[in-house]
Amino acid sequence: MHGLTAVEAARAALEALAGGPAVAVVTLIAAPPGHTEPAGRRLLLDESGGVRGSLGDRELDEQVLGLARAVLAGAGAGTRELEVGGRPFTIYLEAVRAPEELVLVGAGHNAVPLARLGVLLGFRVTVLDDRDQFAVAERFPDDATVVRADFADPFRAIPIGPRSYVALVTRGHKWDFDCLRRLLEADPLPRYLGMIGSRRRVKAAFQALLEAGVARDRLASVHAPIGLEIGAETPEEVAVSIAAELIRVRRQADGGATPSRARAGSGSDVGALRERERVLDRLLPERPR
Repeated sequence: MHGLTAVEAARAALEALAGGPAVAVVTLIAAPPGHTEPAGRRLLLDESGGVRGSLGDRELDEQVLGLARAVLAGAGAGTRELEVGGRPFTIYLEAVRAPEELVLVGAGHNAVPLARLGVLLGFRVTVLDDRDQFAVAERFPDDATVVRADFADPFRAIPIGPRSYVALVTRGHKWDFDCLRRLLEADPLPRYLGMIGSRRRVKAAFQALLEAGVARDRLASVHAPIGLEIGAETPEEVAVSIAAELIRVRRQADGGATPSRARAGSGSDVGALRERERVLDRLLPERPR
């Protein structure tokens, strides 16, 4: 039974950080006398269930795999004390995965403070805009990536997946429609998809998308108007309201509660899907068949 070397474990962790499958790395910290594997040996479990390496004992491996699955599911990293066959072991577990990505479509005045907050919250921030005067790196935090993009196909070089949070803060209805249609027809959907704008703008975009054949249940997943209701007025306040909604989705903190709504805010995570459907129904009631 071969344990992973430090180099092999580091390579797997780097692959995970770059966007590959998330991995749980288990390191043997202390073992009883006579154990075949020395401290420092590693076992790795990836999110597809693949296992590499061994800590030198089949029963120990089985126990730590259960703990590794829990870490991948969200349990905290740290040291664990185990007893296997009456013998004590100490292990360390940690999960390694790519950072969640916040993609801001539009680099106008609302995007600048939102990018700052995104970086502070640990997102890998990417800002897209089709205007040379706005897609300027100096306007944004050093840790943000700014891309001059064609809004006809804005995500060509930006993979969108279940760890993506996308905020549409574009300057008009046409760009909302083009971006939303591409995102809502993709599989999988982003973890979060929000669109800034008045109810009138949201209604116009939703109507156009329904007429273009976008499924109603997919459209109901859009957080629009974007952000939680805090009475936001300035770009900085709007950014805080959007960031609060991102945190709510990230932490799944609503537990199905009905969120408050207002001019600049709405929505939460899966638990509030029914509420978003009601907003869609209020804006565009479904016609009886």
